[in-house]
Amino acid sequence: MRVCEVAVVGLGLIGSSAFHSLLRRGTDVLGFDPLVLGEARGSSHGSCRVYRRFNFESAAYTELSDAAFKGWRMLEAASGRTILMPTRVLEAGPPGSKMVADSRAAALKDAVPGPATGAEANAAFPAFRLPEHWDVVVQESGGILLAEAAIRAFREGAEHRIILAPARIRPVAAGIRISMPQEVILAERAIIAAGPWIAGLVPGLARHLKITRQTVGWFKPAKPELVRYGEFPAFIVEGEKGVVYGFPDFEGRGVKAAQHDHGPVVGADAWHPQPTDAELETVGLTLAELVPGAAGPIVERDICLYTNTLRADLRPDEGNEFIIDRLPADPRIIVASPCSGHGAKFASAIGTMLADLALDAKLIAPKAFQLDRFSGVEPPSS
Repeated sequence: MRVCEVAVVGLGLIGSSAFHSLLRRGTDVLGFDPLVLGEARGSSHGSCRVYRRFNFESAAYTELSDAAFKGWRMLEAASGRTILMPTRVLEAGPPGSKMVADSRAAALKDAVPGPATGAEANAAFPAFRLPEHWDVVVQESGGILLAEAAIRAFREGAEHRIILAPARIRPVAAGIRISMPQEVILAERAIIAAGPWIAGLVPGLARHLKITRQTVGWFKPAKPELVRYGEFPAFIVEGEKGVVYGFPDFEGRGVKAAQHDHGPVVGADAWHPQPTDAELETVGLTLAELVPGAAGPIVERDICLYTNTLRADLRPDEGNEFIIDRLPADPRIIVASPCSGHGAKFASAIGTMLADLALDAKLIAPKAFQLDRFSGVEPPSS
């Protein structure tokens, strides 16, 4: 039977980052994932994600954002790849918008200047047509995270340590048994970072998670000269029909945009059919109303899955908080679900955190991310 020190189950952005961090330390690590990089399933495929230094979800994330920024720059230096493209990030909403207020409160700690009203934003970025009295905050230190480029860089040179097969996990006295259709491997410890499939690997976790189908579109912009990278920011706007985010046209594919609000609940393997224009109607209407320079016909479509944490039942929180912790019943297994639609930007830092937990038995996960806030979470049994 083949053995290793650490098995990483799930090699999206988070798992690949942990895999890379362990490799850098000389750990005997193996990675497992049934999906080929770029396959349009799960949560990490596709070209880009928004990087925000200041996060409306919580001001406490700024430190994690800064650590992630350093991690992305280190990965770029080591790989010679572009991973994080700098861009401004504009957030806008009606007067009193909690989203804008929370981001602004975090940003003002660093005295970040920029447009503060819809009128000022429209003047600075003519692709927008925001109500003039709206609240706005613009982050100068944002970025476009090139997701698949990052995963390639994390895995580069270690492809022989990656096994493309579905894996089941079972703790035994000698270690963590990793079972695949053609092979069984024994690991001393395991990191489970399986995205929407994590609920099937960790009993009791399913009732604390909600997997949603998020439809993404690329729109042919009405005014392409106004939405070019370098001149037009990434954006998050809180319209009447929900929160919509988007990117400048940095690839020549059009403006990528989607709803951030949770879509329909699905299973990890039951999210078909393929995306339709009807699912993007709200996005198109929001662009036409608030970002008309970016609005236009849909030219591409995709699906992304969010794995959302519900409000905890033992130590109440606001929901959508990350899970990064050892299983209380078996600390040899580390569970990572730093998702809820806002975790990708942190992947370089979270991978380091997971590697630290795997290699240092005395290390304790951050309190906000611990599993003891949920009831009934047990180690895998099959």
